[in-house]
Amino acid sequence: MAENIKFAVIGGGSWATAITKMLCSNLSEVSWYMRNEAAIEHIEAYKHNPNYISSVEFDTTKLKLTNDINEAVAYADYLIFAIPSAFLESELEKLTISLKDKIIFSAIKGIVPETSLIVGEHFHVQYEIPYYNIGVITGPCHAEEVALERLSYLTIACGDPDKATLVAKKLSSNYIKTKITDDIIGTEYAAMLKNIYAIAAGISHGLGYGDNFQAVLMSNAIREMKKFIRKVHKMKRNINDSAYLGDLLVTGYSVFSRNRMFGNMIGKGYTVKSAMMEMSMIAEGYYATKSAYKLNQGYGAKTPIIDAVYEVLYEGKNAKSVFKKLTDKLD
Repeated sequence: MAENIKFAVIGGGSWATAITKMLCSNLSEVSWYMRNEAAIEHIEAYKHNPNYISSVEFDTTKLKLTNDINEAVAYADYLIFAIPSAFLESELEKLTISLKDKIIFSAIKGIVPETSLIVGEHFHVQYEIPYYNIGVITGPCHAEEVALERLSYLTIACGDPDKATLVAKKLSSNYIKTKITDDIIGTEYAAMLKNIYAIAAGISHGLGYGDNFQAVLMSNAIREMKKFIRKVHKMKRNINDSAYLGDLLVTGYSVFSRNRMFGNMIGKGYTVKSAMMEMSMIAEGYYATKSAYKLNQGYGAKTPIIDAVYEVLYEGKNAKSVFKKLTDKLD
């Protein structure tokens, strides 16, 4: 039965490309939805995505490419969403068929701005998907290293361990190791929060702070993350597990981290708008900062790092002054 289960990847970016590559290692066919028709034509002709991690070469006989989201959804039993959270709802608005009988896994690291919900909660509340049919795919893992086939680790979270195990199996390979967890809410919030802390690491680097300070920043960030997630969803979890601490570290330090890159540019004096234009990529942490800051007004967790990033990005405060104050709040 499991061999007949069909998968579709929703999204055309780097994570969608990486996940499609992983699935193609274990499946005879994968449906892949992306909006860009020119990119589809390029993949069909040249076997690689022209816009994201173009080093990945696909066996196009395994790809069922489409720019019609309804076609991809109708095809698949399991849908893996890898769209920036800021654009998720605008894509879902194109649906004319129901998601209710589908199993949804999210590889999205952010909050849906229209509802201020993490992606799993958004699907549950807005589309009535039961939680046992919702899962999360998280790191520590960068799409670029998947493309290079460097050893990487994924955490697959779902309330139904059988579904988590199935997805883990379909994503595994000799360079992808997987583990499963039932902490859907915690891992998804952690995936969102680590992008904010990566922006903080980037800002500090851009301002000229060294490795010593950034080590303290990351140490405080994991404790801040623990306080935030505990307020949101209390359950037994080890915040030092790879899905939390590992994902935070790779996003905060890696040269592939677009959130760190974005923060670095802000620290060097770029405006938010100019940094976004120059990157030509989405830094999820920018949107997550506003959502997390506003959510925390109700939770009341002590979050000096999130507060500092919010002040710089949304209140236009001077990064140097804000981070000077932040240094006195860390230990």
